[in-house]
Amino acid sequence: MCGIVGIYNLSTACGIDHRTLECMLSMLRHRGPDEFGVYRDEQIGLGNARLSILDLHTGSQPISNEDGTVWMVCNGEIFNYIELRSELESMGHGFVTHTDIEVLVHLYEEYGPKCVEFLNGQFAFAIWDRRSEIDRPTLFMARDHVGICPLFYTVIDGVFVFGSEIKSLLVYPKITPQLDPFSLAQIFTLWTTLTPRTVFKDIFEIPPGHTLTVHNGHISVQRYWGLSFPEAGSEPQFSTAEYTEILRALLIDATQIRLRADVPVGAYLSGGLDSSATTAIIRTYTESTLKTFSIAFSDPAYDERGYQEQMAEFLGTEHTCVVCDNADVGEVFPDVIWHTEWPILRTAPAPLFRLSRLVRQNNVKVVLTGEGSDEFLGGYNIYKEAKLRRFWAREPDSALRPLLLKRLYPYVQGLGQEVEFLKAFFRKHLTETQRLDYSHIVRWSNTAPLRRFFSPDLHSVCGDYDPVQEVVTGLESHPDFRYWSPLAQAQYIEITIFLSEYLLSSQGDRMLMAHSVEGRFPFMDYRVIDFASRVPPRLKICGLNEKYILKQAVRDLLPATVYKRNKRPYRAPIQRCFFGDSSPVYVTEVLSPESIQRAGYFHPQAVASLVKKAEGQHSLSERENMALAGILSTQLLHYQFIENFPRYAPIPIFPLKLCTGSVNCSKMKVMQ
Repeated sequence: MCGIVGIYNLSTACGIDHRTLECMLSMLRHRGPDEFGVYRDEQIGLGNARLSILDLHTGSQPISNEDGTVWMVCNGEIFNYIELRSELESMGHGFVTHTDIEVLVHLYEEYGPKCVEFLNGQFAFAIWDRRSEIDRPTLFMARDHVGICPLFYTVIDGVFVFGSEIKSLLVYPKITPQLDPFSLAQIFTLWTTLTPRTVFKDIFEIPPGHTLTVHNGHISVQRYWGLSFPEAGSEPQFSTAEYTEILRALLIDATQIRLRADVPVGAYLSGGLDSSATTAIIRTYTESTLKTFSIAFSDPAYDERGYQEQMAEFLGTEHTCVVCDNADVGEVFPDVIWHTEWPILRTAPAPLFRLSRLVRQNNVKVVLTGEGSDEFLGGYNIYKEAKLRRFWAREPDSALRPLLLKRLYPYVQGLGQEVEFLKAFFRKHLTETQRLDYSHIVRWSNTAPLRRFFSPDLHSVCGDYDPVQEVVTGLESHPDFRYWSPLAQAQYIEITIFLSEYLLSSQGDRMLMAHSVEGRFPFMDYRVIDFASRVPPRLKICGLNEKYILKQAVRDLLPATVYKRNKRPYRAPIQRCFFGDSSPVYVTEVLSPESIQRAGYFHPQAVASLVKKAEGQHSLSERENMALAGILSTQLLHYQFIENFPRYAPIPIFPLKLCTGSVNCSKMKVMQ
């Protein structure tokens, strides 16, 4: 992957400041440290920080068509570029590189905005189309199907500014960063913001599966792909054996095309079903040596190294593991927030930050991971929880039915296993099974009380705003949602709200690219997703056996101890990472009453009470741990991006390629 930036004067042709583009790019040097390129004309400036994966010597960006009338910058990979290139060459298009991005330029020449319909990849790109100078040029942008690659934008004083990360926008001189109170209300309820909103006021992101076009000063956002499911109760298209065979074939192909690279490709190996499946496919269908990487914890409650080592030995990979203790998580947490650019209610990204550093230290730029399987194939406990609650709701006074919930969350500290506690915890909205948000209402109703830590000023600004009602309103406007099965409804909510905005952001792209590592995700191949959406619910969750069809599809590739084991969600400790013998120095400062008061988001006394409890010998509850992570990450975000943001990049970027007007980028290389 790479990092991209741009500045577009919507109303006047006054030129683009080169220094500003450089500063924006420098904020993304971690995304692409190998090369930097800039294109400028009288209206627009485009920049790219390149992580060289394909065509290492001639695949520079920005890149243009033959006559320089179409220019583009892209972050990501087009995995079916070989097949597309062959078709485009047969149509008469000429190529000067072997990169996948040049294929995208010519595909746009041929099909215009419909080019996105041909792409199998993970991407966020911007195309500057100068071919219609009379009707004014067009800026066309797009983001991949599920939002693996980020892309943010804002408009200020008639200038459209965009970039792969928000920090690249914030160096633009006229932008003053502010956290959005309504976004904080969303995060402390839903765990994330609702697209296109970000946590920064007036900065937006292009939603997954959407394009954005700027023409004649008008900005339009259009959806080109969306998640869909069959109507509940519809007849299956295939037999169980056929569903299994098709899924296996699609997953094998999705994995194989993600091995296309001119650099070594590694894999994450967590010891769970998903990463074990993709790693096994790599080893089964390729002959190359494979390096695998994993996280272990010094705390046995979180450690899975036994399964990781078993899989590495079974597959014969060159395996390396990074061991995290509480101090490690606390130490890197400020760096994590610098890269997430979002408050988070978990510390899970911190070990992944250290893992990607390990990968890069082993000279690997690309890793395949198992993300997406739980979302699309029914792996999450929240899906099983909703299924069990619906079963319980049919006999709400039953003493036996709620006991099944004990099987789902034994690893959650402070949740408790007493029958009466379980009943009280999961009974909320129990019989309201017609609610469109039924699957997630327990999560959200138990997270929303975190807002009691908000300051009076923040409460005043947000007023009666209810993030859950905003979600419900959106679901009510969906033409098909109410006709889907309960599992499909739960999947849709989880995928459209949580996957890109939280999981792929904080635990995917951001932690990988923090150390210039590209993640590739076979389960998020759009063909796998489209097929998985048509798989009957009973083949996703068979009884309480999650991802049943995946287990059947890959069981011959894995040891029985792996494909038969119950899912254990990836988690990391919170409280003892910030309080105790190895408490980081910054925690005292950013959580002090003075800092809390100065930032203005939280109530100093409420935070002080939480801190006092965290410093004691008693363990925090699950909700209190989430509050601690959320408050600390918000305070760090304020400290880094509001109070102390570096308006000008301290480190210059070299080498830099400069392209102006219609000059071919590959012919103008200025080494400074």
